[in-house]
Amino acid sequence: MSKDLMPNRYTPGEAEVPQREAELIGRRDSVLGSSYRLQYRRPVHFVRAEGMWLYDPDGQSYLDFYNNVPCVGHCNSEVNAAMAEQANLISANTRYLEPKLVDYAERLTATFPHQLDRVVFTCTGSESNDLALRIARLVSGHEGVLVSSYAYHGTSAATSSVSPNLGDAVKLSPSVRMVRLPGPAGIPESQAAGFFEAEVRAAIHDLNRRGIGVAALLIDSIFSSDGVWVDPRGFIAGGVSAVQEAGGLYISDEVQPGFGRTGEHMWGFERHGVIPDLVTLGKPMGNGFPIGAVVGRRQPMDRFGAAARYSNTFAGNTVGIAAAAAVMTILQRENILHNAVAMSGLIKSGLEALAAKSIGIRAIRNAGLFFGVDIGLPDDKAVRRRSMALNVVNIMRNERVLISTTGENEDSLKIRPPLICKEEHVAQFLKVIESALVQSINVAVRS
Repeated sequence: MSKDLMPNRYTPGEAEVPQREAELIGRRDSVLGSSYRLQYRRPVHFVRAEGMWLYDPDGQSYLDFYNNVPCVGHCNSEVNAAMAEQANLISANTRYLEPKLVDYAERLTATFPHQLDRVVFTCTGSESNDLALRIARLVSGHEGVLVSSYAYHGTSAATSSVSPNLGDAVKLSPSVRMVRLPGPAGIPESQAAGFFEAEVRAAIHDLNRRGIGVAALLIDSIFSSDGVWVDPRGFIAGGVSAVQEAGGLYISDEVQPGFGRTGEHMWGFERHGVIPDLVTLGKPMGNGFPIGAVVGRRQPMDRFGAAARYSNTFAGNTVGIAAAAAVMTILQRENILHNAVAMSGLIKSGLEALAAKSIGIRAIRNAGLFFGVDIGLPDDKAVRRRSMALNVVNIMRNERVLISTTGENEDSLKIRPPLICKEEHVAQFLKVIESALVQSINVAVRS
């Protein structure tokens, strides 16, 4: 039997759904492709949003502790005003001279190590990773790509072929090699760096022996789809060096950890003390407006630009640049990274206090406002841990706080609120997760 690729989803007949939503689901199913899936056992129906909150048609508010895309809050008025103002002037592309495009590119690259001083804009994170792979393969002259065991890097043909997370039906490229992470493999932190480097070197050896060669190590620096494996700091460094020594490029996928999500740094790779060759951006860049980018070193960018074309009508359009510039202004003016550190500390201490009195939390991992919390009772098998985690998520949904799951077994809670969350939001989250955990433990014990 194939694994359920989205276990936290609506299944007809599993939960009672109000008539209004049932009718909308029926209409949706009659016209949308079956690859679309609704999240949660009882689908959520929202009509507006503001800041940390989503509102249903009855005016009930839901606290969002899941969506990292609106990093400065849902429907941020400053971002929306910037987009509206630009849309009323012109929505142009990168083939025309546009000072705001250059202004933002200068501001963006200034947040990176000085070696990363070139940027090419895209529309999505998938496009960013797709372009980065093209650059790496052209510059290296090889095809091989190394990714983590349960990575997700996008939905295009190229990026889905390097995304084990998408399931067995989505075939990986023959030039892809998966490397295990020390955390899921049960390796002690003292041995993590050596383990990861050995995994990478073994993959490089195999690619070279088969005449494929290595083009890139493509990793999300907090390994969000693998279950949020963030420590020990620096454990990826030896693997990065091995790939660069072999002529490949290190591509840091910052679609999820970027733009201050980790709190202490603007970019996730900075936690590990390494400098990528290419960095891919998306989702939070425009607070939900579709804009992304590849930031990189000048040499590979210039080699690609001299040999290949990249023309994308909507990438870097002026409305998207206006949104991205407004997000950057808010992040820097409001010192959002400091807030992320402070709020992550409150969340972590609250979760640790809960874990001290509950048998349902097995481990807590985080980098800033991105948490992975392993759920399950002692000696539980994987299927029971997964069931318990999904129960926690859906009980919280019913109490109007949104999170989800992650990891290969989907038994880790994925918690990543907008970066503007405050103490009162953290307090509500902790209250609801404690209630949900108690209820799910009771269900697990009885079953």
